[in-house]
Amino acid sequence: MDKFIGRKYELERLNLLLEQRSASMVVVNGRRRIGKSRLITQFAKAFKFYKFSGLAPRKGMTAQEQRNEFMRQFANQFDLPIAGIIDWGQLFTLLAKQTLSGRVVILLDEISWMAIGDPDFLGKLKIVWDETFRKNSKLILFLCGSVSSWIEENLLSSTAFLGRPTLHISLGELPLYDCNYFWDAQTENISAYEKLKLLAVTGGVPRYLELFNPSLTSEQNIQQLFFTKESTLSDEFTKIFADIYGNRSQLYRSIVEQLINAPMTQEALSIALQKAHGGDMSRYLEDLTLGGFVTRDYTWDIKTGKISNLSHYRLSDNYLRFSLKYILPNKALISKGRFEHRSIKSLPGWDGIMGLQFENLVLANHRRLIKQLNLLEEDIIFDNPYFQRKTKRIPACQIDYLIQTRHESVYVCEIKFHRKEIGSGIINEVKEKLSRLKVPKHISKRPVLIHVNGVTEYVRDSLYFSKIIDFGDLLDS
Repeated sequence: MDKFIGRKYELERLNLLLEQRSASMVVVNGRRRIGKSRLITQFAKAFKFYKFSGLAPRKGMTAQEQRNEFMRQFANQFDLPIAGIIDWGQLFTLLAKQTLSGRVVILLDEISWMAIGDPDFLGKLKIVWDETFRKNSKLILFLCGSVSSWIEENLLSSTAFLGRPTLHISLGELPLYDCNYFWDAQTENISAYEKLKLLAVTGGVPRYLELFNPSLTSEQNIQQLFFTKESTLSDEFTKIFADIYGNRSQLYRSIVEQLINAPMTQEALSIALQKAHGGDMSRYLEDLTLGGFVTRDYTWDIKTGKISNLSHYRLSDNYLRFSLKYILPNKALISKGRFEHRSIKSLPGWDGIMGLQFENLVLANHRRLIKQLNLLEEDIIFDNPYFQRKTKRIPACQIDYLIQTRHESVYVCEIKFHRKEIGSGIINEVKEKLSRLKVPKHISKRPVLIHVNGVTEYVRDSLYFSKIIDFGDLLDS
C-alpha cells in the first residue's frame, strides 16, 4: 500500500517546527513496524531529505562496520565518495557541512544500532550539533529508534542532551478510525466483527495492516500471513525481540509469556519466573513498557482520587500475544503445511484470546470511548482498568475499564467479546461486579457495555446500562 494513512496529530506537531527560527532536534521512538521512518519520510517529502540507517545488531559487530555503512549511504546520497574516516565526529561534521543552508531534514534511523561499539558516539553527535548543525536555522534532525529504553536513557534523560531535543514523539498504534481506512473502498461493506478478527491479530500496527488484502476475508488473510509455509509474519516476533533486546531476548520472551492469559503484578511475575522482586525485574518490565509491548495499569483510591502503588502489567501488543499463543508453539507444523487449511476458530482457547485482544483494542482507544460517553477530559479524575484487592471487609473486584469523574460518578465499563448477541446473563454478571465495587455513598455507579456483535432486545429494553456502545462506533471516523 503506497498511500499514507493516519498520523494527523503527529504531522501537525511536526509542521509547527517549520515556523521556528532555529534548528530542531526531534526524538522519535516506538516499537518496530509502527511507522516511525514512514512518518518522517511523509513529513519530509517536500524538502531535501537525507536518511541514514544503522545496521541491525549481530554478534561481533564493530563500530567501524557501522561507520562504513554510514559512509556508503552518505556517498550514495551526496554523490561524494569518502574514505579514510575513522571517527564519528568527522562523519557528522562532513554531513553538517553538506547541509548548512535551506530547509533540510536528516534522519538517523535506529540510532542505537548506529552507536554500537563506540561509547563516544552521542558525545560526538552533541558536539557537532552545537558547533555546526545548528548553524542552519532551517535544519531538522530526527533521532529515531526502536530500542525505547536506550532512547530514554541516552537522549531524553541524558544531562548531555538536556534542552537540545525540540520535540519528542513516542509513536503508538494507529487509532481504530484510521485502521478502518486499510479496507479501502470496501470498508462500508465489511462488518465490525470481521475487522475485529484481523485487528485482534495485528493491532493498530501500520506495517501489519498494509500486508493484508481487503478482498480476502479476515480468516483468509490470517492464514496467508501467519499459517502458510514461509508466511510473511510467522517469524516476526523472533526478529523484533532479537533486534531490540539482543542476547536477552529469551529473558524478555519469558516475561511476556507469563502475561498471555491475564495481567499480573510484578510480585506474581517474579514468583512465576523465580526471580527476585524489584531490581532487575523492574528494569526488564520498564524496558517492555517503554517498547510498547506491555502496559502498566495502575489502580487508584476512588475515595481520594489518588493513584495507588498497586499495578498490573498487561500484554497490550496484540500481535505479540497471537504470536506467542499460536505461531511460535506451532512453527514446525506450520513449516510442514499442517495449518494451511485449518480454521482459526478451531485454535485452542480462541474465544478467550479474542476477548483479551478486543479489550486491548478498546483500551488503546479509550479517548474515543470517552467521547462516546459525552464526557469531557477535564472532568475525569482518573481512568484505567481497575482492580480492588480483597481484605477482611472488602471483596476482590476487577473492572475492565473504570472512569471516575468530578461529577460524583464512576462509569463501570464491561468490554464483552461474543460471536453472537449478548443475552440477559450480562446484567447479573455486571450487577455482581458492581456489588463488589467499593465506592463512597455519594458516588453513583453507571454501568456501560461495549460489545461487537450486538445485544438482545431484552438487554436494551432493560435500560440497565447507562450506555451500550458498539465496537463499530469506535471504528467510525
